[in-house]
Amino acid sequence: MLVSERVEQLLLGQFPEAILESREISQVSSHTIKINEIVYICRFLRDHPELDFDYLMSLTAVDWPERLEVVYHLYSIAYKHYVTLRVNLDKEDPTVPSVTSVWKAADWQEREVYDMFGIEFAGHPDLRRILLDPDWEGFPLRKDYVEE
Repeated sequence: MLVSERVEQLLLGQFPEAILESREISQVSSHTIKINEIVYICRFLRDHPELDFDYLMSLTAVDWPERLEVVYHLYSIAYKHYVTLRVNLDKEDPTVPSVTSVWKAADWQEREVYDMFGIEFAGHPDLRRILLDPDWEGFPLRKDYVEE
């Protein structure tokens, strides 16, 4: 069984209502999940002995015309496999739970996404701008951003 198939099987077995879409992109399992399940799914992927996704490679965002999306790229150092998680957010209230309790590496990555896209990470221990001045107006990587 391919890793992507096993990841999907385990996720659907544990979180049948939380997985909105699953697909394989370049032999990497990619799953769109419900916002309120992100921390539980990340902890499951990290702690499951067959998966061991112990490394948060990157956490970023995409500004689509109708929504914002947070993208998590995970890797297992022991097993050398990848998975991608996606969470869709409302542009009017872009809030998602922080995964800093799962991976400490999420700290600065979530701060960068907050700084550039204006996405709030609920429960983040120190959510503030990391690249721009504290008094900066707007979020430069949002498509509706207008430079003054």
